[in-house]
Amino acid sequence: MKFALCNEVLQPLPFAQQCRWAADLGYDGLEVAPFTLADDPMSITDEQAAGFRKVAEDHGLRIFGLHWLLVAPAGLSIVSEDARLRRRTMDVMTRLVELCVALGGSYLVHGSPKQRSVPGGNTREQAWERARECLQAAGEAAARCGVTYCLEPLSPRETDLFNTVEEAARMVDEIGLPALRTMIDCSAAGQAEAEPVQALMERWMPRGVIGHVQVNDPNRRGPGQGAMEFGPILQVMLRMEEAGNFPGIVGVEPFDYVPDGPGCAAHSLGYLRGVLQGLQTHG
Repeated sequence: MKFALCNEVLQPLPFAQQCRWAADLGYDGLEVAPFTLADDPMSITDEQAAGFRKVAEDHGLRIFGLHWLLVAPAGLSIVSEDARLRRRTMDVMTRLVELCVALGGSYLVHGSPKQRSVPGGNTREQAWERARECLQAAGEAAARCGVTYCLEPLSPRETDLFNTVEEAARMVDEIGLPALRTMIDCSAAGQAEAEPVQALMERWMPRGVIGHVQVNDPNRRGPGQGAMEFGPILQVMLRMEEAGNFPGIVGVEPFDYVPDGPGCAAHSLGYLRGVLQGLQTHG
């Protein structure tokens, strides 16, 4: 199992310093939010992406994947009534898939709650159909590039579309592309799902629809900084990784940094490594 730190935790440090911090703390790599690399990620060339990749590798890290995909450029939406805006959004999604490859990544996490929430005056069914068009384009791009595009279920406090793994998996099944999957964010699942996260993993991972996991507490702090117990969760992930039902990369994605970004990153990894060591020692 490998741990990736979501790099916005270390903002506003420059990327090279983010890499140095993450490496010194013991992370295996980074999960990158594209808006941290450029105000407009669409301006990043393949050559520049390769440069970021080399900086990470020089620090002994990999860029495992991308997340927070549609924060920039501003105004994107996969559910807008405006077909031209949806086409622009699909173009951005496709380019981000290409950038993921250039950065050395293997997956993308599509959260971006504001850019998928049902527009006023529209029905959920209308938003669903528009989202399907955009997600199919992203899945096709991911298939061409050999990466996985993951639709992230988020809690109702963040968005009103794709709130559970079951709902996201239904969209994945409708589109029917192996490169398009869903994923589990522990904080969102702890808020929105009816069953514990480990039971959710037991149910969905063997079906081959879970492409990634992000660990965080429902209080939006890092693992070990809230009430969620990660021992049972990591235990299931270890078993599913061994069975080939989980890729084995875990994104550490707190939102509330206590005491600060570096301190939260250090505490999260120390807690997770300690839990893992206990599981592996005691079977």
